[in-house]
Amino acid sequence: MANKKASIKSIRQSAVHAERNSRIRSRLKTFAKKVAAAKGDVDSVRQAAIRYVSVLDKAVKAGVIHANRSVHCKSLMAKYIF
Repeated sequence: MANKKASIKSIRQSAVHAERNSRIRSRLKTFAKKVAAAKGDVDSVRQAAIRYVSVLDKAVKAGVIHANRSVHCKSLMAKYIF
């Protein structure tokens, strides 16, 4: 166990951040699967792609993923759709 107040706070913060990051990563995977599953209808694929891009941008803003990874995922999705 940590002895200093700063160490205790750091441990507490890292637990909160880890939980938040895992939630956001799970959400990214979910929306990626929704884009892959929406094969048939063009409109549903488009809506799923828009939602996925939004979730990617929010993950970058929160610092969960790197901006270059977001761009890479968007590029792969665009190739998949078109």
